[in-house]
Amino acid sequence: MEPAERSRVPRIDPYGFERPEDFDAAAYEEFVSGYLVTLARRAAKWSRLLRGGGVPRGRAEEKWRERKLSGARGLCGPLVQLRRPLFSRVLVKRYVRKGVPLEHRARVWMALSGAQAQMDQNPGYYHRLLQGERNPRLEDAIRTDLNRTFPDNVKFRKTTEPCLQKTLYNVLLAYGHHNQAVGYCQGMNFIAGYLILITNNEEESFWLLDALVGRILPDYYTPAMLGLKTDQEVLGELVRAKLPAVGALMEQLGVLWTLVVSRWFICLFVDVLPVETVLRIWDCLFNEGSKIIFRVALTLIKQHQEFILEATSIPDICDKFKQITKGSFVMECHTFMQKIFSEPGSLSMATVAKLRESCRARLLAQG
Repeated sequence: MEPAERSRVPRIDPYGFERPEDFDAAAYEEFVSGYLVTLARRAAKWSRLLRGGGVPRGRAEEKWRERKLSGARGLCGPLVQLRRPLFSRVLVKRYVRKGVPLEHRARVWMALSGAQAQMDQNPGYYHRLLQGERNPRLEDAIRTDLNRTFPDNVKFRKTTEPCLQKTLYNVLLAYGHHNQAVGYCQGMNFIAGYLILITNNEEESFWLLDALVGRILPDYYTPAMLGLKTDQEVLGELVRAKLPAVGALMEQLGVLWTLVVSRWFICLFVDVLPVETVLRIWDCLFNEGSKIIFRVALTLIKQHQEFILEATSIPDICDKFKQITKGSFVMECHTFMQKIFSEPGSLSMATVAKLRESCRARLLAQG
């Protein structure tokens, strides 16, 4: 890559991450030139929606909305209320799938996940957790992972002022006190780190972490990790049904799904997929729930099915699963997000729930 070519793209991305040495600046510039136009268009539409001007309303709906929004706070109020009528939920879902602009992302996540409601109902709770009784074991576990969290992000370096490591420590410590069944588990540091980068607010990051760990992904981070293990098995069942050739190869080689996708699930694709792609996935995750993880995983596997089927050994297939998370397909986040809602076909929460029930029972029977 020529130095002049590389210089057109900043060395550090908008979130503070250093771009890797093998970063394809030419491909990125080609993608971002079109994506910026899309972002500008989406930002204008979101601004209208959040101001209340983006939804067609009849007289009854207008009266209902005025009554409900009379005490709404900031931008979150309108969005929370817009989810109530069916046509409004459909509209918000469509908007979210097409991407939430960065300037609105924190508030939209807070509203859609229920985190805003929890924070409003529990004033001062976060700060009381930080002032509570000490837990040296929890504190040591969190401190151990601080320097391992985004070493490639300038905002998390001790030489940066302010350094986000302290903020990260506070969020994880408060959550460990709040949810003692979980405490702290590796992987939560990366999730909390992304939340901090987007919200720039400790308390909001805490409540969003609670939405993910406590409600959207229950039992992912408990000591037994039963929820995580269950969902990896659910993915296996979905692959066998939708991509039988890949499923057969995994069985033939004796590859456990946890070996190739555990990081996808436990880190919610952080440090697996490009930052902007992860954030677009999280937009939908906060709105539609955990089935989004399966849609992303199935899309990655289906898109690279022929490449995966070339594997002849366990190390080979592990390497291929790492390679399919790189390149232009995952970098071009807008197209990628369109694919996750078309490629896997139908996938309802009812289907996921039924598979979870059978997979969980099988895991418990195995001890």
